[in-house]
Amino acid sequence: MAVYIDPPNWPGHGRKWSHLISDVSYAELHAFAAAIGCPPRAFDRDHYDVPSHRYADAVAAGAVEVRSREIVRLLLAAGLRRRKSRPT
Repeated sequence: MAVYIDPPNWPGHGRKWSHLISDVSYAELHAFAAAIGCPPRAFDRDHYDVPSHRYADAVAAGAVEVRSREIVRLLLAAGLRRRKSRPT
C-alpha cells in the first residue's frame, strides 16, 4: 500500500506538474490528496495533478518518488488505470 509521485516534468498552465497515484485504491488516493491539500478538481481519471511547488509536501507526507514511466506501470498492475475515452 503506497501512494506514488513522479517528478514535476509535465508542462501546463505556465507551470510543471507531477502525477500522484495509489497502487491500492482511489479511496486511498483521495484521502492522501485531501490530507496534503489537493483540491478535488486536480483529480484526472486515475491520478491527481500536483503542481511543482507542492511536490515536496507530497513526498514529506509519504508519497514514494518514482520515475514517470513507473506511474502507468503501477496503475496497470493495480488495475486502476483509466484511459481517456476516444471519440466515436
